Amino acid sequence: MKSIRDIYKIGRGPSSSHTMGPQAASIRFAMKYPKASKYKVILYGSLAKTGKGHLTDVAINEILPATKTEIVFCTDDIPLPHENTMDFFAYDIDGNEIGNMRIMSIGGGDIAEDGEILDPKEEVYEENTFAEISAYCKKRNIRLSDYVEEREGASIWAYLAEVWETMRHAIHKGLTTTGILEGGLELNRTAASIYNHRHIDESKATRETRLVCSYAYAVSEENAGGGIIVTAPTCGASGVLPAVLKYKSDSLGCNEDDILRALAVAGIIGNLVKQNASVSGAECGCQAEIGTACSMAAAALAELFDMGIDQIEYAAEIAMEHHLGLTCDPVCGLVQIPCIERNAVAAMRAINAVTLASFLTFTRKISFDAVVKTMYETGKDLHERYRETSDGGLAKLYK
Repeated sequence: MKSIRDIYKIGRGPSSSHTMGPQAASIRFAMKYPKASKYKVILYGSLAKTGKGHLTDVAINEILPATKTEIVFCTDDIPLPHENTMDFFAYDIDGNEIGNMRIMSIGGGDIAEDGEILDPKEEVYEENTFAEISAYCKKRNIRLSDYVEEREGASIWAYLAEVWETMRHAIHKGLTTTGILEGGLELNRTAASIYNHRHIDESKATRETRLVCSYAYAVSEENAGGGIIVTAPTCGASGVLPAVLKYKSDSLGCNEDDILRALAVAGIIGNLVKQNASVSGAECGCQAEIGTACSMAAAALAELFDMGIDQIEYAAEIAMEHHLGLTCDPVCGLVQIPCIERNAVAAMRAINAVTLASFLTFTRKISFDAVVKTMYETGKDLHERYRETSDGGLAKLYK
């Protein structure tokens, strides 16, 4: 597997697959053909159907200027190597084609050229399943966070510190910003309202829900507004992990080292899903994004509670299992409805998954690897209208 840096990318929202990926693809193509007089980009699949709402054209034009770039949204039903496929063309001053490239945005801001083979040198982890990682850690009598440091080197902690600082800043920014989110839905930012809406007789459980949800809304609204967030594992699911870690770090009095170790464990979980399935909503529905984010948050929280590796696995498995079949149906192609609310629900579910895992760990029958495989097969079985096309579900019925 690749470095967990691949899961945690710091960048601008609202979509890792639809903004970060296409922008990275544009950079790659521009570097290959810097002297081109004109460019053409054809977007297919989910990129074509929801690209306007996800600001795909804006992301591309930040690299390939609109004055010399034609962007085509092709919604034809044609065979594609990936649901987020792009064709790039470069032309000289006389209009002759001088080069082309087919690139896929494969989730979490990552891209791959058609037929591209992963460079073995990029592999950081020899183990590629939770079972393999668990066996290795048990043999060495080390925790998952120790395993991450062993494979990544001590420099990973400085990177995760930057990740955590960015997450905290996104929460703060989201809690102190009000107004209407752009896009046409006239959706109000509500994170600050949730955070400040205290009940007179507020119970401990109610307070937990209010704060966790306000943090998840804060990051998700920042993402929807094009703010700086961290993919965990994607932009659309970026509010789950920071919300859980922020609330629990405050309530438990955790130091930064505790949080960074929790982030390391969450990164391994995200990596395993990306390696063995997908974190792309266009490929496997929202179960791949929110389901993975919930698993990452549950595993991180289990690490904060100093739970054993089997309990960490069970918490992550519960979190994913109960998101199986979740569709990706963004209204108007925007990362707003149901995406923002969904982050809050998943954050609370992650906390509940850890509680359940602490009770039932040694009765479990389903492994994390099995549920990841199930998620991938379920995602591939979902009709394409429920995989980030805005052709089905809420996106179709909402007026």
